[in-house]
Amino acid sequence: MARVSKSYKAASEKVDPDKRYELQEALGLCKDGVSTKYDQSVDVAVRLGVDPRKAEQNIRGSVVLPKGTGKTFRILVFAKGEKETEAKNAGVEFVGGDELVAKVQGGWTDFDRVIATPDMMGQVGRLGKILGPRGLMPNPKTGTVTFDIEKAVDLIKAGKVDFRVDKGGIVHAPIGKLSFSAEDLAENFRELMSVLMKMKPATSKGAYIKGVALSSTMGVGIKIAYSPN
Repeated sequence: MARVSKSYKAASEKVDPDKRYELQEALGLCKDGVSTKYDQSVDVAVRLGVDPRKAEQNIRGSVVLPKGTGKTFRILVFAKGEKETEAKNAGVEFVGGDELVAKVQGGWTDFDRVIATPDMMGQVGRLGKILGPRGLMPNPKTGTVTFDIEKAVDLIKAGKVDFRVDKGGIVHAPIGKLSFSAEDLAENFRELMSVLMKMKPATSKGAYIKGVALSSTMGVGIKIAYSPN
């Protein structure tokens, strides 16, 4: 049985697992949660009324959080020629073509985000088993397969978060850090939910948002009373 820290136990005693809290109260409980030596992420889990096995209900996209993510990402760009130069000028950490594909195939994964130009996807596609499970595979739906490298890099640096629904119908996404103000976290949360609402499939029946919860990396899950209106 996993050992529970005193701070986690104290935090969990403040949260009613059956109650759905208003957003500001939930954020207050989250920020007053488990104490650690590092600035934890605040993550949101949204249970959707979709069937991910159906292509039109396999929700996948991205959101640019207005208050950023609080993270600095190491960006890898697969490109060649002029686009390789464009990526270098945009200030990315890693850029290249076939040699970088081979390096990743060899097990190197020291990066946080991946962008690829369309003409590189034939080679990058071979990295699916490595990048896919890490959520790093470039995809046109998230704007990471593009010839507009500068724009894609700028969006990531500005706070762009990619998300996709998992097999259980749940979308997980970070909305910032515990060091953010409750107001900034709330603004990021509302932007994420707005984007998700716009992606509701026409074939989705019944309630689309079935449940929402948030937690810090080491904290307690807190249910939110969310209404699209």
